[in-house]
Amino acid sequence: TLVNDVVRQLVQAIRDKESCFSSMEQQSAGSYYERVKISEPNEFDIMLVIPIKQNANGSTRLQLDESDDTGAFYYVSFKRSPIERGWLKFLEEDGKLSASKMIQALRDIIKQEVRNIRNIRVTVARKKAGSPAITLQIKKPPLEISVDIILTLKSQQSWPPSTQAGLKIEQWLGTKKRRDFRFTSIYLVAKQNKREKVLTGNTWRLSFSHIEKDMIKNHGNSKTCCESNGPKCCRKGCLKLLKFLLEQLKRKYPKELEKFCSYHVKTAFLHSCVMWPNDTDWYLGNLDHSFQQCLGFFVDCLQKSQLTHFFIPQYNLLSQEDKARHHFLSRKISYELNNGFPVFHE
Repeated sequence: TLVNDVVRQLVQAIRDKESCFSSMEQQSAGSYYERVKISEPNEFDIMLVIPIKQNANGSTRLQLDESDDTGAFYYVSFKRSPIERGWLKFLEEDGKLSASKMIQALRDIIKQEVRNIRNIRVTVARKKAGSPAITLQIKKPPLEISVDIILTLKSQQSWPPSTQAGLKIEQWLGTKKRRDFRFTSIYLVAKQNKREKVLTGNTWRLSFSHIEKDMIKNHGNSKTCCESNGPKCCRKGCLKLLKFLLEQLKRKYPKELEKFCSYHVKTAFLHSCVMWPNDTDWYLGNLDHSFQQCLGFFVDCLQKSQLTHFFIPQYNLLSQEDKARHHFLSRKISYELNNGFPVFHE
């Protein structure tokens, strides 16, 4: 409630102050909204989504050009000059839409507006290098909450070719479900591509968090899985445990594991759902077995330094130059596996 009140006030101010942001919508993402948050609900992810209108003839207005060979990062430009004059100040000389200029404009409005929020102390955290988020700290004793605000573009157009062979959910959720997902809009978040030779702040990264949320909520091979009168499974329990294990290990080894995030285990989990597509593979009473099976798969990925992005098969989420880190985490997880997870009891 607290988070919603703050974000609602901010969104209203953002819409009023900047014409390009006037149709902005709020969308929630992340573990709290997927119902897989383990500890206190003290971290929230909110996407502020700008829908890009189509041209009068129904054609798409955004041109996407890959910025590297991952198939995940793009330069975004308008196919024709944008009708709304407000966009012009966010374009570079070469016509690229500048993610960094848009984030800065958003940050400036938010910093101004948080001063008008009464009864709660809201501050904007300092910029984190390479992070696409604007982080708010909300304090209303005894509560301390952090909210990551992520600037997102939404465009009704075909998914890029790099996604063609991804989302292999036919055996798990069905061919029709895959087709429906691929007809949904594409989402692009303002995210610096660290692999660029010159860091210009102009790149946008494909985001599928809205689809991940849908898959995790409606996760059954059969339609009735986990419904009030249907059989229960342990998929969400597994994902919670995977995230909790990584959280605990990161707390213990912050420096060695700083490059790992919950998205790594979430991706490993989605691949596990594809490898074991049937609800009977995730019988509720088998949580222990299923969790160890998922972990085994993740350890295997770490040892090979190869974790394929679930939607973009050519994109490896574990970069080859971090092999030592991958092996460090795989050793720590193997130790936990073989010793009854002592880190859970610390």
